[in-house]
Amino acid sequence: MRRWLPSPLLSASLLLMWLLLNQSLEPAHWLLGGALGVLAPLLSQPLQPHGHARIRRPLALFRLLWMAAIEIVRSCFNVTQIILLRRSADVNSQFIRVPLDLKSPHGLALLSCLINSTPGTVWVEILPDGHELLLHVFDLHDEAWWVHTIKTRYEQPIIEVFETPEPGGGRT
Repeated sequence: MRRWLPSPLLSASLLLMWLLLNQSLEPAHWLLGGALGVLAPLLSQPLQPHGHARIRRPLALFRLLWMAAIEIVRSCFNVTQIILLRRSADVNSQFIRVPLDLKSPHGLALLSCLINSTPGTVWVEILPDGHELLLHVFDLHDEAWWVHTIKTRYEQPIIEVFETPEPGGGRT
């Protein structure tokens, strides 16, 4: 079954989306939507070199996304205030290094999306020598706070969501 439907939830979602967009329950739309639901995941498999992400704790993912949405809105107001009310000479724009324990490529991709979606921060690169994240912060006042925030608010929940605990208590 996995051979023809590598991602059944995605296939069902594509079929449902097709039917909703066409606002029709005609048999031809079921057939076309079903074909789309089967072919799209099959044709996109080569684009996923690490396979499908396995979400270990969906509730942790929803909590993470909720907290990230709040942080994005908060940062929007802060960056707007900095841009409109401060002189550019008062802004302390810096690069910082954040050591990462996260190894999952899907988790790293999510962390990258969350950081780049937050105004005032930009993911620059992963430094391979020490598995550190190079992060640009628009107005840096406390580097330790940023490292702690990235590690506790983002990295730890992402590890919960994507990585399987090892029997000895460590992470993979």
